[in-house]
Amino acid sequence: MTDDTHPDFTPAPDDVVWDLPGDGPQRTSLLVLPHAGGNAHAYAEWRRYLPADVRLLIGQYPGRGARFAEDLPRTIADLAGPVVASLPAGTTEDLVVLGHSMGSLVAFEVVRALQTAGRTPRALVASACRAPFLANPCAVHPERLDDDELVAAIKARGGTDDGILDEPELREIIVPSIRADFAIDDVYRCEESAARVDCPVTVIGGDADPVAPAASLDRWAEITDRAFATHVLPGGHFYFQQQLPAFFSVLGPVLDPARAPGGPVPASAAA
Repeated sequence: MTDDTHPDFTPAPDDVVWDLPGDGPQRTSLLVLPHAGGNAHAYAEWRRYLPADVRLLIGQYPGRGARFAEDLPRTIADLAGPVVASLPAGTTEDLVVLGHSMGSLVAFEVVRALQTAGRTPRALVASACRAPFLANPCAVHPERLDDDELVAAIKARGGTDDGILDEPELREIIVPSIRADFAIDDVYRCEESAARVDCPVTVIGGDADPVAPAASLDRWAEITDRAFATHVLPGGHFYFQQQLPAFFSVLGPVLDPARAPGGPVPASAAA
């Protein structure tokens, strides 16, 4: 096993980016970047909601899964950089990058990095998040909270299995990465002049989300001169959890521009 305390340690690419292809030739790749405190496992079920010709890629951040022994992230670059470096060959030829909550900011930085390298993705999808040039209006301040207070704050947002948070041994494992992610999310802000991407942007949110209110989502339009669309679905910060078919019905035209908006969910999404 590689010594991950070595300064030159680099995680295995398939530990950083999970690769879950569908059956047959892969037309498009969808890269998903998890929320603060989240991990790749939380999004693996998305595979069954995607068409067979869409390759699902999911970022796994330091401090969780096979990357558990790595140093915890301290900046947004610690989250985005390894993902960019670990993308499977050929995936940027027709790549859609999607993030949820803090993951939207990571997705934005991934797109910017790929753009700088001359590999601009086809589209960026931001879910339940402020525009990257805005200050965080719902900072958690994990440095001020003990573990119980931090867990209470996480439960209030949803998105994490309360059973895990209530199990002392499991909580001890996951709370450090949650602290690290929220510390990054609290302070992240891209200079407005630099907050630009050269691809279409789609933003999706919940109509009752207190963290990223629906009325604020249109600010993402300011980062692109390409096509822009906003979609608001019923629900809170993790609005999609109870309505994945509706969520993927919105996402479908982004993955396949030839598909008419509001079209049927792909057959592979059937229960």
